[in-house]
Amino acid sequence: MTTRRILALQDVVNRVPVENDKPNQQVSQYYGSDVFGMDAMREFLSEEAFESIQQSMNQGTIVERKMADQVAACMKAWAQSKGVTHFTHWFQPLSGATAEKHDGFFEPIEGGRAIERFSGNALVQQEPDASSFPNGGIRNTFEARGYTAWDPTSPAFIWGETLCIPTIFISYTGESLDFKTPLLKSLHALDKAATDVCQYFDKNVTKVIATLGWEQEYFLIDSALYNIRYDLQQTGRTLFGHAPAKGQQLEDHYWGSIPERVAAYMRDFEYESHLLGIPVRTRHNEVAPAQFECAPVFEETNLAVDHNLLLMDIMEKVAIRHNFRVLLHEKPYAGVNGSGKHNNWSLATNTGKNLLSPGKTPKTNLQFLTFFVNTVMAVYEHADLLRASIASANNDHRLGANEAPPAIMSVFLGQQLSKVLDELEKAVHSGKMSPEEKTALKMNIGRIPDILLDNTDRNRTSPFAFTGNKFEFRAVGSSANCGGPMTVLNSIVAEQLVSFKKEVDSLMNNKVEKDEAIFQILKKYIIASKKIRFEGNGYGDEWKVEAKKRGLSNISTTPGALEAMISKKSLAMFESQGILNHREQEARYEISLETYTKKIQIESRIMVDMVNNQIIPAAYAYQKNLVDNVRGMKDILTDEEFKKVASTQLELIKEISERVTLLKTEGDLMTEERKKANTLDSGKKQAHAYCEKVKPYFESMRYNVDKLEGIVDDATWPLPKYREMLYLR
Repeated sequence: MTTRRILALQDVVNRVPVENDKPNQQVSQYYGSDVFGMDAMREFLSEEAFESIQQSMNQGTIVERKMADQVAACMKAWAQSKGVTHFTHWFQPLSGATAEKHDGFFEPIEGGRAIERFSGNALVQQEPDASSFPNGGIRNTFEARGYTAWDPTSPAFIWGETLCIPTIFISYTGESLDFKTPLLKSLHALDKAATDVCQYFDKNVTKVIATLGWEQEYFLIDSALYNIRYDLQQTGRTLFGHAPAKGQQLEDHYWGSIPERVAAYMRDFEYESHLLGIPVRTRHNEVAPAQFECAPVFEETNLAVDHNLLLMDIMEKVAIRHNFRVLLHEKPYAGVNGSGKHNNWSLATNTGKNLLSPGKTPKTNLQFLTFFVNTVMAVYEHADLLRASIASANNDHRLGANEAPPAIMSVFLGQQLSKVLDELEKAVHSGKMSPEEKTALKMNIGRIPDILLDNTDRNRTSPFAFTGNKFEFRAVGSSANCGGPMTVLNSIVAEQLVSFKKEVDSLMNNKVEKDEAIFQILKKYIIASKKIRFEGNGYGDEWKVEAKKRGLSNISTTPGALEAMISKKSLAMFESQGILNHREQEARYEISLETYTKKIQIESRIMVDMVNNQIIPAAYAYQKNLVDNVRGMKDILTDEEFKKVASTQLELIKEISERVTLLKTEGDLMTEERKKANTLDSGKKQAHAYCEKVKPYFESMRYNVDKLEGIVDDATWPLPKYREMLYLR
């Protein structure tokens, strides 16, 4: 065993749980104490400033600059009372991570002195470099200016010794350069469209809020082992590694007893999360060894997205304190389940009603059916765009791998609820309904609460499943920013609700009774969207055949999936609602292609590097031991004895040579394909070349490396093995 591996494994064995000092209090006593939330605002803001902030949060109005000065001064006083020295605009550029630039509160004045100052201007707007972040051609290198602007709907918080102010990020010319800006616009569009439809049922509804509950899956690995896996450090996944004899096949890890060291880590990051008002409440072992999950209580979508990004940062930083590293990659290990981030989405009104939860009367159930069917219709109309929203090089390893939903977008409703829609389809006709038909129909939809309570199953193979009072978008990757998929979902549902209202109003203008008009349009949507409904096993090959018959797309790779981002249909949908203009959406398409290409490029280069500098030298070193041993036997044995005992070693020597030759040859061929791809003149061509010409070498090279791992003795092999990394000690 190499010296580095010996030291790393010794370090792992000596690990003990790390416990940080925490207050001996209930969570409720310190929850949100590092957030400039309602209690802090009431304490530090004037009544006028407090009302201004509340109006901005609830109605989306702009905070006046003079009021911003007052808020900034009070925010600074609150932060300094907690030992804060710096502030930052915390934003979400299209790199996929969060970004921040810290500035001190102090400001030099005459006489070589300084004062503590934080102005309204500094709170409301800052100017980071917009050309160095991914921008899809919106900003050139010589056009550096961009702006971050305060988002009052997401409260400021303290992380370390810094006051973090959630902001949007836009270019000097006004285009969105982040995830948050279009998310906020999509939430506004959905609020307007859903509120208008709610007026058919309840005049008291004046606001509709999209809610989100994410489920974050992740792996942990000992930091000592992580530090000697070059591939893990640079790509987030193991490019090589033979499957262990015991993986997840016994299903003994799932929801099992949490290891003591892991539990200590979980308590620590949950504590940090609760200080920041992140309502993480659930923790458990996931399916694969060393895989875990945490989940919060539902929140308003904008805040939920901010909290998920913040949590991922917290998890990574706290892990280091516990001698762990967090792996948020969708597929860090081959042969065991990867990680997703299920996005549970619903709609809530200002009257306290969940629009995707049926009630006790036909009227409330008709409202439920309206939003339910329109959501299904929206997914049907924009299935390819929804698929594009979760496409990435990382997620390609999961989708369709019999551990995650397939790349085919479908909707699972459950047999009983599907039956309700089928009956509704038969019951409603284009003519005027008789009183008996109306009564039968109302009696039918009146049964929905009992059906959902007793008979609605779950389907883990469905990418978009109804789970009782929400839709669960299961195909989102574990490292993704939820804001991307949620922007798409909000936008397509908003567009669909606008269309629905136009059609219902048109019928009502032609003297059709409101309920009957609603039923007729719902029937039309039920029939039109029927192809997207699927109740069976999404992992089965027969579903691929059936989906093709239905005309559903099965786009297995990211470059192909991303095409939907710039289809005429998608561009028109975003622009009609004022969420993204053509230039902004086309820039996102270019960024997604470029990100895909760069990730495959990096993995390809690292594979060749590891093969040439770690794998082949180790294979040759072990082969030399075999050769020396064979020579020694030949010196002391007769020819007949030698033939009997040396054949196995001679075969191993031969196999090592063959596999090394294949590795070197394939590595050189892959490098040539990479060079060719780099000369292509468009991001689209490059992404497809990396996908179709470079990436196919990954599996064959991995196969030969993993075979060598099974041959070369443990003392010589340079990399920590799966059996060492997947079982936390």
